[in-house]
Amino acid sequence: MPKHGKNYRNAIGDRDVVARVDVAAGVATAVAGAYAKFDETVDVAINLGVDPKYSDQMIRGAVSLPNGLGKDVRVVVFCKPEKEAEAMEAGADIAGSDELAAKIQGGWLDFDKAVATPDMMAVVGKIGRVLGPRGLMPNAKTGTVTMDVAKAVTELKAGKVDFKVDKAGIVHAPIGKVSFGAEKLCENLRTLLSTIVSMKPSSAKGTYMQAVGISTTMGPGIKIDPVTVKKFLDV
Repeated sequence: MPKHGKNYRNAIGDRDVVARVDVAAGVATAVAGAYAKFDETVDVAINLGVDPKYSDQMIRGAVSLPNGLGKDVRVVVFCKPEKEAEAMEAGADIAGSDELAAKIQGGWLDFDKAVATPDMMAVVGKIGRVLGPRGLMPNAKTGTVTMDVAKAVTELKAGKVDFKVDKAGIVHAPIGKVSFGAEKLCENLRTLLSTIVSMKPSSAKGTYMQAVGISTTMGPGIKIDPVTVKKFLDV
């Protein structure tokens, strides 16, 4: 059985790792327990009462966090020449069409997000095997397939988060950096949770939000009592 390092054990202290706490306390505990020399990312995992094998229970979307993510997001845009200036002025790192696709096909993947206009999806589709497994494929449900490339780029640069439930029914998403502090992280988390709650499918039976966990890049996970989520969202 793997043994955790001293810093990790100190972060846990004498805390009951099984106990569930309310949302605000969970965020504060995660931040207080961060010990890495770099600015750790704070992540949330949400176990939903859905069955992703049914299309109407596939929870997928995107949300712009009020305080961003605290990282420089590199964005590429697949568009025709007449849209390239618009994309670059909005902050895109590179914009193009066939030549951009060829560059990526050749192994270049120095970017975090991709946006495409609808008329470029035939070109993008040719490199789908490269983009898809890395979560870089533009998708209309997340707002990355659009003619309004300026808006899409601006939102991504500002900290728009894509989320998708996995096969186990869990949504994983970042909500910012430890340096944000608990208050700003709570604001980001409230926006994310509100969005996911609003997407509850009518066909989902039983408890929708079954478990929530918060952790930093290197720190231990904090279990959140899902019963406290409603009160947190009503504040």
